[in-house]
Amino acid sequence: MNYLILSDIHGSLPRLREVMDFYESNGYDMLVILGDILNYGPRNGVPDGLDAPGIAALLNMHTDHIVAIRGNCDSEVDQMLLDFPCMGDYALLVVDGKRVFLTHGHKYNDSNMPKGIDAFFQGHTHLHKLERAGDVLVLNTGSITFPKNGNEPTFATIDGTIVRLRRLDGSVLKEMPLA
Repeated sequence: MNYLILSDIHGSLPRLREVMDFYESNGYDMLVILGDILNYGPRNGVPDGLDAPGIAALLNMHTDHIVAIRGNCDSEVDQMLLDFPCMGDYALLVVDGKRVFLTHGHKYNDSNMPKGIDAFFQGHTHLHKLERAGDVLVLNTGSITFPKNGNEPTFATIDGTIVRLRRLDGSVLKEMPLA
């Protein structure tokens, strides 16, 4: 299976459409969302194309193929618009026998990782990262809407067993094997 992973959409329908075009045109099997889906948060500006109902409608078309995690800007009210569950603080994904811990990053983060995992995926900081911390592969998808510190908007994919950090146009910024 191939996965597309993103975080920190923060209500921007145009940015989500760009990522979903890549998802659909490249035949990904699953969409993994690491939180902050509809709400832009009090510390961020209002994003271009703010459209929570539009985002919900677009994502709900893919409900059977979404694994989603709750971010610090997500609430029970948001869940009312979404047809897939997104209120868990974490999930565990198994890819080719490797345990991938999925979380937003405001509770668990790369300084507070659980034990017994092979990979740790988060968002939250809006700063992309793909590196190893000992035996654990650490991915931060960055943000497609509000990247920080001069970073460009990014998302990630798992293609077979290769994790790729990607720009909005789908070009690869960095890649590493999952194992």
